[in-house]
Amino acid sequence: MFGRATLARTGSFRPENLGQNALAMIGNLCFTIFVLGVLIFTIIAATYEPEDPLFHPSTKINTFLTSTSNATFKSDNTVVKTGEDFMASNQTAFATFINITDVETPKDGGAGGDGTAEITAENCAGPIDCRDPEVFHLMMRKAIEQFKDIHFYRFGKPVPANNDSSCDMAWRFRPKEGKTAAFYKDYRRFVIARSENCTLSVVGIGDYHTGVNARKKKKNQKPGFEKTPAQQQQAVMLPVVGETVNDSLPVVESENSFSRGKYLIYNGGGDRCKSMNHYLWSFLCALGEAQYLNRTLIMDLTICLNSVYSSSNQDEEGKDFRFYFDFEHLKEAASVLDQAQFWEDWGKWHKKDKLSLYLLEDFRVTPMKLAEVKDTLIMRKFGSVEPDNYWYRVCEGETESVVQRPWHLIWKSRRLMDIVSAMASRLNWDYDAVHIERGDKAMNKELWPNLAADTSPDALLSTLANKIEDGRNIYIATNEPDTSFFDPLKDKYTTHFLDEYKDLWDENSEWYSETTKLNKGVPVEFDGYMRVSVDTEVFLRGKKQIETFNDLTNDCKDGINTCNTAAS
Repeated sequence: MFGRATLARTGSFRPENLGQNALAMIGNLCFTIFVLGVLIFTIIAATYEPEDPLFHPSTKINTFLTSTSNATFKSDNTVVKTGEDFMASNQTAFATFINITDVETPKDGGAGGDGTAEITAENCAGPIDCRDPEVFHLMMRKAIEQFKDIHFYRFGKPVPANNDSSCDMAWRFRPKEGKTAAFYKDYRRFVIARSENCTLSVVGIGDYHTGVNARKKKKNQKPGFEKTPAQQQQAVMLPVVGETVNDSLPVVESENSFSRGKYLIYNGGGDRCKSMNHYLWSFLCALGEAQYLNRTLIMDLTICLNSVYSSSNQDEEGKDFRFYFDFEHLKEAASVLDQAQFWEDWGKWHKKDKLSLYLLEDFRVTPMKLAEVKDTLIMRKFGSVEPDNYWYRVCEGETESVVQRPWHLIWKSRRLMDIVSAMASRLNWDYDAVHIERGDKAMNKELWPNLAADTSPDALLSTLANKIEDGRNIYIATNEPDTSFFDPLKDKYTTHFLDEYKDLWDENSEWYSETTKLNKGVPVEFDGYMRVSVDTEVFLRGKKQIETFNDLTNDCKDGINTCNTAAS
């Protein structure tokens, strides 16, 4: 009996039934996997919260700016990179500089290597005629001879200075070893002496920006001297540091112009008082959408400065976009309006002209879905829940391949860059630069075990001996508050630090005067972000640039075992 029962129970496993059994088992297994997958997906969907990008690791602003993805934000408290940092240097344009052989030698051979000019007897007496072509040639030749580390691209006509023996002249230039795609403008005072035989010579050239009478081009002034390029190049807009800045607010010409316009505004959100990188990442999303929709962006020019940059260690309201970025370039290259001015005009005309408002409160509504909206104003209103109330969320997902952030529209403040140019000019654009990061990182032995020792004066002298020649000017960009810490380096080098140049932003400076006027008479603090920005830009203009990480220490920038991550 037992034998028959066993045979009966195992009869289904006879060879002729194996195929059917296998198919049934596979079907049951697949169904089980499907049910488990649905269950897991349901749990994930119910509990998922979007990752807050502010808590990503700090992997350098370069990573996301140069990546192919435009959406993913990564927090960083370094100086933000802007449009001019990504411009490819047009070597053809920069190659067309003025050589001393391009400047005509004055008549009678009076101007030679000694920078003198022969003047006829009838013009020998009286004040120096700054408009005389021979004087112009004399001044150009002297400038080219004296400033050997820059290339000249344009000279403006000289103009009379404050006495009979001085002339002011402006020129456009670029350092010979410059890496930034930008031009610079300088204007200096030339002191000209006349000898007994009426020979003129330049006996002195003033410091950076001393030739104030030549700063602005006068009406009906004849063009100066500029070398014509061999081939006509396509015009490329480049920053010109040192030109007069006009960052006044744009104004709508008339009621009719205002009523015919189309506008976009972002309202509220959680971007306020975040890092400058976060601010710009979100702002450029809004600007990109406005350009995609062919609308004018209504922008709030007030900025809240994050506590990491403030002297009070608190978030500070009341800052102005124009303190940090080039608003003149933005308003000339894009359609933008100041928010306060816009609402004033809107209040006057929206009811009268029946101007309509289209309100959005969901960032997931893509710009592509708004392309057909006819209303005068589209307002994106953001709530209070982070991170869904960050402006840059609009540019995520499918939008990132359609709406591009217009980085080329954002340049650094030319007022700040003029301070950079002044500092480099005082060093004759002939210096090497060393970045030395200490501060909290040097005290944290767990994450940076070697940094403090590697950046000590003795270690620096040993390391720099193989990298920088003795006797060189060295600009040190550092977060070490006590710069006397680096005094031992003075035995081999001439060291320079940011605060050596504080006269460029103190109460007697041009920067102080212009920013106070911009801020309605209230003095502007040269805050932490400005300091780091200027410090960094002067460092980047050094002929040699020695970085803390990679050059001075083997520690990783973001802590132990992060070098490969940072590099990727």
